Amino acid sequence: MGTCRVLLADDHVLIRHGIQKIIESEPSLEVVGQVGDGLELLNVMKDISPDVVLLDISMPNLRGIEAIGEAKKICPSVKIVILTMHKSKQYLCHAIAAGADGYVLKEDSDTELLTAIDTVLLGNVFISPVLSKDFSRSDLEACRNKKNLPSDSLTPRERQVLKMVAEGRTSRDIAELLSISTRTVEHHRANLLKKININNTADLIKYAIGKGYILPNS
Repeated sequence: MGTCRVLLADDHVLIRHGIQKIIESEPSLEVVGQVGDGLELLNVMKDISPDVVLLDISMPNLRGIEAIGEAKKICPSVKIVILTMHKSKQYLCHAIAAGADGYVLKEDSDTELLTAIDTVLLGNVFISPVLSKDFSRSDLEACRNKKNLPSDSLTPRERQVLKMVAEGRTSRDIAELLSISTRTVEHHRANLLKKININNTADLIKYAIGKGYILPNS
């Protein structure tokens, strides 16, 4: 196999630079791009065909969980490794259910990150040692089959709009970011509020935090 092409997706520049140094210490790996949010990731993947994406969960505009499925539609063979600070089994399960091939914590060692890349390239799933001791094969299969996950009737587009509204973006801002009309944004907003039975921004923000769409300090 030739050089493995790696794309980095994290909204913190210093973290991306640190990861790049780790990746490029390995002759068989090459960083082919860096992006700072989920929408930018999808746009870049239309021009770059990476072998592996290292993806943070908590990013602006489109969080990593929602980006996984969209990224695999663009590049079906790409391997996606979540690189995050979230130790929650719920986050891990959501990532696996969404199609992630690996889950690495930012506190893990350089060696574990490189091992994760090797593991997913071989077609296996890598889970951080911090979490794997309490995460059995049956747990993995349950997450892959999307069992024991909270039901969410929102469409991928409604989830994008939910996140952006909770972050304080206007309908006009959202329309520009998603390249859709303001009227379409308003339609999505109305649908998602009806589905989750919420009619004010404060409760919507609480819902978004509870579901992990945004962090409490966003």
